[in-house]
Amino acid sequence: MVTPSLIVIAIVAAYPIGYAIWLSLNQYSVIHPGLSRWVGLDNYRAALTSSDFWSAVKTTFLFTAISVALELIIGLAMALLMHAAFRGRAVLRAVVLVPWAVLTVGTAIMWKSIVEPDIGFLNQVLQALHLPGAHTVWLGQNGYALAVMIFADVWKTAPFMALLILAGLQVIPDDVYEAAKVDGATAWQRFVYITLPLLRPAILVALIFRTLDALRIFDLPFVLTQGANGTTSLSLYAYQQLTQNRLIGPGSALSVLTFIIVMAVSFLYIRLVGGNIRALAEEK
Repeated sequence: MVTPSLIVIAIVAAYPIGYAIWLSLNQYSVIHPGLSRWVGLDNYRAALTSSDFWSAVKTTFLFTAISVALELIIGLAMALLMHAAFRGRAVLRAVVLVPWAVLTVGTAIMWKSIVEPDIGFLNQVLQALHLPGAHTVWLGQNGYALAVMIFADVWKTAPFMALLILAGLQVIPDDVYEAAKVDGATAWQRFVYITLPLLRPAILVALIFRTLDALRIFDLPFVLTQGANGTTSLSLYAYQQLTQNRLIGPGSALSVLTFIIVMAVSFLYIRLVGGNIRALAEEK
């Protein structure tokens, strides 16, 4: 009964992955059709000994660590605010989720225009307030370019993190908070000893989604900088080798390595999340 599903999975997922692995083991020519030379693991050795590859790895993990951490903090604050009972809460929820609805390419184009030198909104505001940085080329310098990319990603995806955490907040019984109030617990104590422990499964699931998505980041650096000034991610580096340099074999090897890295992180997260959820279930 599961055979039809397995066939669909094999066609949609297994075949492209297998073909990418085969290409990574060959020196493939796009100029001469049918000309391919078996090189074994040479493409992988070249990638793993390349400083450009490790630079892309460093940039990808640095981007992932900073952006996901900021999104968790901001998303948690937004979720707590949206969960509170006050007039206009529905409007606030709709407004908060607008950035998440914007396409990533649209987000990149918008922020690229905002930080445009001299004529961009950011520089004009800094100039009007007589603050330093009014003439900074934000996307033209190392550090600044990565900061803009991180800020754009946080602006777009923090609402997604907030939505997942909000779902976890809504299943926490109000009786638990009422009992804590009766016992004299302050708002901070209720947050630390009730909200955070009961939100742990939702937070871990949110971290899984965002971490794996951030590790595969492509469209933001592609639109903002084309990978210049220390913003080349693993996905963008593989794309550049595949399309711009026409190095099908090395580019495929980079894609497979990116896939392996993401799968390894996925495995670690699943083990971590599974263990925590089981522990929480046993405690309850």
